[in-house]
Amino acid sequence: MQETQGDAWAALEKTHAAAAGSVLLDRVRKSLDDRGTLEVLRTGFELVGLKAPIRLAQFKPAMGMNEKLVANYKANRLRVIRQVRYSEANQNSIDLVLFLNGLPIATVELKTDFTQSVEDAVAQYRFDRNPHPKGGKAEPLLTFPSGALVHFAVSNTEVMMTTRLAGPATRFLPFNKGNEGGKGNPPSPFGHPTAYLWEEVWQRDSWLEILGRYLVTERDAKKKITAILFPRYHQLDATRKLVAKVREEGPGGKFLIQHSAGSGKTNSIAWTAHFLSELHDAQDKKVFDSVIVVSDRNVIDSQLQAALFEFQRTTGVVETITSESGSKSGQLAKALADGKKIIVCTIQTFPFALQAVQELAATGGKRFAVIADEAHSSQTGEAAAKLKQVLSPEDTEALADGGEIDVEDLLALQMAEKANPKGVTYVAFTATPKAKTLQLFGRPKDPELPVGEGNLPTAFHVYSMRQAIEEGFILDVLKNYTPYKLAFKLASNGEDWEETEVEKSAALKGIMTWVKLHPYNISQKVKIVVEHFRTSVAPLLEGKAKAMVVLASRKEAVRWKLAIDAYIKERGYGLGTLVAFSGEVNDPDSSPEPLAETSPQLNPTLKGRDIRDAFKGEDHHLLLVANKFQTGFDQPLLCGMYVDRRLAGIQAVQTLSRLNRAHPGKDTTYVLDFANSGEDVLEAFKTYYDRAELEALTDPNLVLDLKAKLDGAGWYDDFEVDRVVKVLVNPKSTQGDLIAAINPVADRLLKRFAAAKAAKLAAEDAGDEAAAKSASEEMATLVLFKGDLGAYIRLYTFLSQIFDYGNTAVEKRFLFYKPLERLLEFGREKTGIDTSQLILTHHAIKSLGKQNFQLGEGDTPGIPPIEGAGGGAVHDPQKALIAEILEKVNGLFDGDLTDDDQLVYVNNVLKGKLLESKELATQAKNNTKAQFAASPTLETQILNAIMDALSAHQAMSKQALDSPRVREGLKDILLGPGQLYEALREQA
Repeated sequence: MQETQGDAWAALEKTHAAAAGSVLLDRVRKSLDDRGTLEVLRTGFELVGLKAPIRLAQFKPAMGMNEKLVANYKANRLRVIRQVRYSEANQNSIDLVLFLNGLPIATVELKTDFTQSVEDAVAQYRFDRNPHPKGGKAEPLLTFPSGALVHFAVSNTEVMMTTRLAGPATRFLPFNKGNEGGKGNPPSPFGHPTAYLWEEVWQRDSWLEILGRYLVTERDAKKKITAILFPRYHQLDATRKLVAKVREEGPGGKFLIQHSAGSGKTNSIAWTAHFLSELHDAQDKKVFDSVIVVSDRNVIDSQLQAALFEFQRTTGVVETITSESGSKSGQLAKALADGKKIIVCTIQTFPFALQAVQELAATGGKRFAVIADEAHSSQTGEAAAKLKQVLSPEDTEALADGGEIDVEDLLALQMAEKANPKGVTYVAFTATPKAKTLQLFGRPKDPELPVGEGNLPTAFHVYSMRQAIEEGFILDVLKNYTPYKLAFKLASNGEDWEETEVEKSAALKGIMTWVKLHPYNISQKVKIVVEHFRTSVAPLLEGKAKAMVVLASRKEAVRWKLAIDAYIKERGYGLGTLVAFSGEVNDPDSSPEPLAETSPQLNPTLKGRDIRDAFKGEDHHLLLVANKFQTGFDQPLLCGMYVDRRLAGIQAVQTLSRLNRAHPGKDTTYVLDFANSGEDVLEAFKTYYDRAELEALTDPNLVLDLKAKLDGAGWYDDFEVDRVVKVLVNPKSTQGDLIAAINPVADRLLKRFAAAKAAKLAAEDAGDEAAAKSASEEMATLVLFKGDLGAYIRLYTFLSQIFDYGNTAVEKRFLFYKPLERLLEFGREKTGIDTSQLILTHHAIKSLGKQNFQLGEGDTPGIPPIEGAGGGAVHDPQKALIAEILEKVNGLFDGDLTDDDQLVYVNNVLKGKLLESKELATQAKNNTKAQFAASPTLETQILNAIMDALSAHQAMSKQALDSPRVREGLKDILLGPGQLYEALREQA
């Protein structure tokens, strides 16, 4: 203080003479107790009679132009003292204490692996370094938040740290570099593997930066300090390397950060945004005018605001763009004009934000950083409309059923909407990068060599799933993974229908959907789910554990919800359920009115709350989802997942990873999978267990091949392409100009399709098979042409950012195809079969047992590049008799089914005999279903029906006669999926 604030010290001595030192130290102690060490260290404290606060440290200024600040920064005194006796109550000493300008900042307990481990140092802190000893005074050095800011347990090989000592309840976190993708530290040829701690982390400039810029105070609603965040090593490493590379290269770079769940991405993004917003180059010029953060994490905005206030004591540096109305552009313009350092927007508002910064970068010389989080959002608004232009047919179908938008796809699209200006830097955070993301944002392993085989793009920084699991930040969700196999047989209820010829693929899809939605199939899976949850999941976490049921469609979600609620109510279980999906479901079998997740019939306990908030409550245990909450949904109490939808590749990892969040006492998760192969799921997880790697680059010639194919179809010429492009690039053109330019081509194609469709119908009426086939082929050719247009748009959007095609004709086709493809209304006709005559005769769901998966064993699969797209040709649709299709489907399960799996015994034999009873019909008419189920007459009639069926179905009838439990099960099926009660009432 005397060296850097001499005037203040002189004023203090003048007022207090020899007592100046004591007055100063008393004030320091009082300030530490009142406000905590971190705040006092950063902002200083005031003393009566002094014009300015006393500063306890000077952190490095963002610019080097102020010589006094630079001199003060160099005047900081950092000291290390060994064997510090810290207590008046005992002779305990701490191995090392790190001081900054006389204030103790960190404590360190050292152990050598030859005699003890890092765990012994942790135990020493927990049991011998209590900040509030029983019956004694608080220990100032150890007390939170007025004592040391961080406490390190260090051995030769490992480092652990905590910011709050709390006796035996103290939680230490690893502070290790990681070793070949796992926990720990790599061996060092120069000595201790933990030498990075004192050589890098505690190095003077590094340590001052951590204290001045990284540590963040968390407070409760009353502004009381509840926690101090100290960066984990990978967060420190990633943000520092990123900032250094951006400073070296300037704006315009792309960076991929592959950080696993459990890595603390929210804090990493907040630090990155703050550091980039403050970054200056070697000439002390600010690198970025603003930083845009794209995320749907609700906490990002509040955490950024809190963190920046901690650093700068300034409010209002973060602006959030939320409105979905026409005011987005106005909000953005104002935020940018006001010089907001950081602008946070959701995926929905992202297109508006990026368009604004790209235009400013291209025309106004402005420079921006865009940080994209991997979170996902439901399908609505401008983002979805834009994204549909570049989605594959499978992704488009998922969106139509309420699916979620992927920020990686959206960022790729937005970057291609305009030439990517040099003034925009992109940083993408993701745990599971796709091939597209790796090629767009990845960097070659050797930047001096061309990208290609042996030098493929890879992530800039990695904190792997393996390291997160081994360090205990997330759980391995495949440890209790149990697949189930479904087997069934079908019959038809009509001979004429069996002889109908249908398209094979459409029929198979229709049949499988019918089986999935069959009440008996759902009822059997519901029973497995609920009983497994009650016995295995519900007891976990002191009875607070929850589970998620993942379903393939919104219609399935509705039917499962009604079935699971009925099952729970019938058995009197105290379990609460919720169902989540987007939009409305029209399912007359469930309700005469369309159903939404807010419908009282589905979620009566929701009462206007957001489903995320409602599911947090202790009264809700099971959450059923369809294309929602499978990504970006954090609920640490989730311990069980029941999957009844196909999950391929990255989708399997993202969905099952909802379970992996750590929580005190959580060490077990369960996955029951009705729809996927265990080997496929294991391979998907292996891909992202460590660093995700590309197998190869996508071939840029795919675009040229598609261009040649589309040109060769002869539906347009170069003149028509140029005519549309001239309109699109002319800023004065109107929508009418575009319609006039594109309509002749679109009209030609639409009329040709309509004519072919009419010819097909006429030929079918006339019985002319050859003419009908010819017309069908022409329709298929036009549908394929439209599909190729979409494939070209998707491929060019992606590949044009990586390869310079050097050919304006390729870009012109892209501009021409986009409006043309939207105008072609054909190709959306759905084919299917009438399933009303189907009967489910056999059904069995069998557990294949818990799988012993080892993620770290075997080869790591690479991520395949985009393969040939749009290269299909017209084929004759395979047709077959429905009887043949049923035979093929039933043949799939030969050997998997026995007579015990026959539903015909219940649905036809028993139900048929019971429907003959007039007494039962009368009872069903005059009583509720619950009253009817309890009827002694029903019990007697079921027993009679079993005996009547004894000769024809001896094995099953004998089981039923010998076992009251089997008879009770038969009654459940008859009253449930068998719908005996409803049939009797209808008959009566």
